[in-house]
Amino acid sequence: MKKPLIYASLVLFMGFSACAQNKTAVKYSQTITKEKSYQHLSVLASDEYEGRETGKKGAWMAAEYIKKQFKNLGLKGPVNGSYFQPIDMATNTLVQSIVTINGTPKELLKDFIIIPSSVTGEGFTFNNKEVVFAGYGITKEGYDDFAGQNLQNKVVMILKDNSPADRTEMRKRMQQQQAKIEFLIKNQAVALLIVDPDLDNISEAMKARYNNGEGPLVMKTKAYLENLKNKKSLPTISISTETANEILKQSKNNIAGLQKQLTETKKPASKAIDIAFCASAIRKEEPLRAENVLGFLEGSDPILKKEVLVITAHYDHIGLTTSGTDKVNNGADDDGSGTTGVIMLAEAFSKAKKAGKGPKRSILFMTVVGEEKGLLGSEWYSENPVFPLENTITNLNIDMIGRVDAAHEKNPDYIYIIGSDMLSSDLNKLGIKANTDYIKMDLDMRYNNRTDPNRFYYRSDHYNFAKHNIPVIFYFNGVHPEYHQPGDEIDKIDFPMMTRRAKLVYFTAWELANAAKRPVVDKKEDGSPIN
Repeated sequence: MKKPLIYASLVLFMGFSACAQNKTAVKYSQTITKEKSYQHLSVLASDEYEGRETGKKGAWMAAEYIKKQFKNLGLKGPVNGSYFQPIDMATNTLVQSIVTINGTPKELLKDFIIIPSSVTGEGFTFNNKEVVFAGYGITKEGYDDFAGQNLQNKVVMILKDNSPADRTEMRKRMQQQQAKIEFLIKNQAVALLIVDPDLDNISEAMKARYNNGEGPLVMKTKAYLENLKNKKSLPTISISTETANEILKQSKNNIAGLQKQLTETKKPASKAIDIAFCASAIRKEEPLRAENVLGFLEGSDPILKKEVLVITAHYDHIGLTTSGTDKVNNGADDDGSGTTGVIMLAEAFSKAKKAGKGPKRSILFMTVVGEEKGLLGSEWYSENPVFPLENTITNLNIDMIGRVDAAHEKNPDYIYIIGSDMLSSDLNKLGIKANTDYIKMDLDMRYNNRTDPNRFYYRSDHYNFAKHNIPVIFYFNGVHPEYHQPGDEIDKIDFPMMTRRAKLVYFTAWELANAAKRPVVDKKEDGSPIN
């Protein structure tokens, strides 16, 4: 790294005396301590908070705790005077699931599962006399499982690819399945049956997942409403091999024989089967309490205060588990650590402002809900921003900063930096300089790319800012054996390291909030330069 050249350009970019800012920044960073880290995290990650699952008591308790901290610090509630940004969210529950074959009822959680996310509106009912078996539902050049089959008003049955797959392959399969669903909708199929071997020996975890008919939470975003309008859904039912064989015996076939035929001939084995297949589901949607928690610190500069730096973490986690003796997924690291970091940064900047040393730009401290459900809270904010997105200069997102992963056991003084150079070269340089000037820890950028098979760039709340061309930095300590397990508890947190990482975010925020110019966006979301 050519330090002198970088530093020279940065001083010009930032437009202020680094020495004067250094002393002030360091002074107020001293409020960020391991003792305060423990104070907040011991509450947020306690068993009393029941794993902070979105829409459940523990998440509401966490939201109230964070609100109290913001209020006590003197931050403003920017949502019409409130610290809560309510999210239009609802439960999505199937209160009735019925399947019959030739008039004989089949058993839920043994013979079939209706996938809740595939059911819209009040539900569905259909009575069909024909099922079309279509292999794996593959359509490509030189091969088409649907060729010659009339799919209109038919129930279509396909096989599930159950071979081992890593995260990248699983994502690819999900995309392929969605493409198949869209193809079937276009061809006016009635429903999709997926032969799923996992149902043959259904696990207790899978039973618990579907036992009460709960599907993914519904958040009424623009995309959700557009999908409803365009009817981009198809009733999808997972069935066991035994259930599939019951359907196929009408044509004197079975799953094993057809799989063998497909493998040996490399040709489609699709066929229409005359059989009465009926199904119905009743869907119930109920409003669910969920909110982002926002605290606003107005900037001191009459011009620059219109620009906003957003600092985020998600306060939700995955809730309770049904197995084992420890039922609480405490989420101390994920993301109690990040939430604690946001609270401590809010305190540091609030004290600076009260002493007349506040940042020139405004800062929005925001802890979001629904991250574990699909980045829902940050998506809601990005669609319903309290402050204009065009005035948002950067998002600094803190998600897991309290542990050390296996790759750094011998050198724990590190943090993964993701997204810093994806949209803005300025932001990347500023972040590196802030670390060099104040903290001097290892900035590990191995995951800082769009092709990383873990897809970390797309898996936390910063992405909902990045997709709107807002520069981001995601601070992350990596995964560990207790990730999304009850063992993610406070006794495993490295508080001195967590405090250093929080300070790195603080110093980076300080530089951003006081720079003469906001980071220039010089790259598109796909990484190509902006001419």
